[in-house]
Amino acid sequence: MRSLFRSFTHHYSSYMTIKELYQLYKEHPCITTDSRNCPEGSIFLALKGDTFDGNKFAIAALEKGCSYAIIDNKEILESQENPDGRLICVDDSLQTFKALAREHRRQFHIPVIGITGTNGKTTTKELIAAVLQKKYNVLFTQGNFNNDVGVPKTLFRLTDEHEIAVIEMGASHPGDIKTLAETAEPTCGLITNVGRAHLQGFGSFKNVVKTKGELYDYLGRRGESLVFLNADNERLVDILPDNVWVAPYSTNPDNVEGCTYGEIIGCDPFLKFRWRESDSNLEDKGEEVKWYEVQTHLIGAYNIDNLMAAIAVGLNFAVDPCLICEALADYVPSNNRSQLTITAHNRLIVDAYNANPSSMRAALENFQLIESKPKMAILGDMRELGNSSHKEHQKTVDQLRQMELDKVWLVGDEFAAIDSPEFRKFHDVDEVKAVLAQEQPQGYCILIKGSNSTKLYQLPELL
Repeated sequence: MRSLFRSFTHHYSSYMTIKELYQLYKEHPCITTDSRNCPEGSIFLALKGDTFDGNKFAIAALEKGCSYAIIDNKEILESQENPDGRLICVDDSLQTFKALAREHRRQFHIPVIGITGTNGKTTTKELIAAVLQKKYNVLFTQGNFNNDVGVPKTLFRLTDEHEIAVIEMGASHPGDIKTLAETAEPTCGLITNVGRAHLQGFGSFKNVVKTKGELYDYLGRRGESLVFLNADNERLVDILPDNVWVAPYSTNPDNVEGCTYGEIIGCDPFLKFRWRESDSNLEDKGEEVKWYEVQTHLIGAYNIDNLMAAIAVGLNFAVDPCLICEALADYVPSNNRSQLTITAHNRLIVDAYNANPSSMRAALENFQLIESKPKMAILGDMRELGNSSHKEHQKTVDQLRQMELDKVWLVGDEFAAIDSPEFRKFHDVDEVKAVLAQEQPQGYCILIKGSNSTKLYQLPELL
């Protein structure tokens, strides 16, 4: 091991400032947090979780090709000979990771759009990126890399070629959005909505609102920031800071004046809508009111808010309205988010990526609007609701009772605890799969929705 350390000529001290660490990163511009993936010359950063400790793999990462390893376990540092300073000890590796990502972000003087919300933030992020890509080179969050590890990883992908960044921020505990905003330092932001999700981590709905509002709080402190505001959402309007610029959008006829405005034309099953620019935008350009019509590949009337958010962002960054329409019409959802899948036997509406009370209610309301018959709903438990879980699952069952559905299958222990003998119950997805092997629904329009952990995404190939 001693020869391994002596093979390098740089001599860094064991403890370094963020500025010094960032200088080291510039010389070795690749950070890996996975000891199984150690590109030659990269920097290994040891993160810890409930079931793993990256510190234990730091030496192996150096042996595999990493030039340096950042750890936060002093015992490992003290137990190893470290003449070339390739083991760098910090107080907290995760905090260092975020601080380094923030330092990297500060090298780029471009617009950074922060996005959070209970529902729709990933779809909204994808739609905004699609619109902006019609004019700009856009960095945007991949998949659901929206937590305190994913956001830094996204920021480290910034290069001189990028002209704008779209950063998604997720939260499951108070303070999460504050931390992510202080890492990404957005110049403008958007909260899609606030709903009753992750209540076990937040403790109360009040804390959900407060935490999502931390994005607004950051933009207010920053000053000269822009908020893309759903003017129809009273909760968002109520927590809006006074010292930010606002670009409002709406689907409420009472809010037409001053807002980018849209209205639904149809949604059976795909959403079709039309929109127009705000009066102020048209006056500035000396143009008359013009309506733009878009046929989307999105299922769900609730997606109108996500689409209008993307339009508001695109207009602010001077994307041509016709190109905005083109981007929205071409966008096809993925990852089990409101996808229409047509099999040999049924039409499936697959929304099995996540579920919380507000998204479940919206999905069922939209399913009711679809005229296709017969209809079937396969719903999985909504997880992480804490003490509110029984009450919220009861509300879903009550909503189901008001709908005209031919079959309802409920999956999971939370639904099992609700008194609803008229609906078929399953302990888990494996029980559903066993029944499907014997009973094959045919000719149905089927809604599949539940929290990702219920694994309902395994069902489409069986239907």
